[in-house]
Amino acid sequence: MQTQSSVFDDLAKLMTGAMGMAQGANAEAKSFMRAQADRFVAEMDLVGRDEFEAMKQVATDARAEAEALKERVAALEALLKDRA
Repeated sequence: MQTQSSVFDDLAKLMTGAMGMAQGANAEAKSFMRAQADRFVAEMDLVGRDEFEAMKQVATDARAEAEALKERVAALEALLKDRA
């Protein structure tokens, strides 16, 4: 009986060790994949969300200023046309 229990204990230890090793391999694989993905994104020279939002705001402001200038030019042209 003691021998059979010892075999099961050894088997349980072996399985526990295998599970720990599998979890370690899983964590290492995830870490490797994350590093590869980070490198891929860095090589693509993508912009971050903050930079994108800042440039979007600059473009919106520039568009509004251009519209205001367009209206001002139209008013000045109308003024010149009336004087002529």
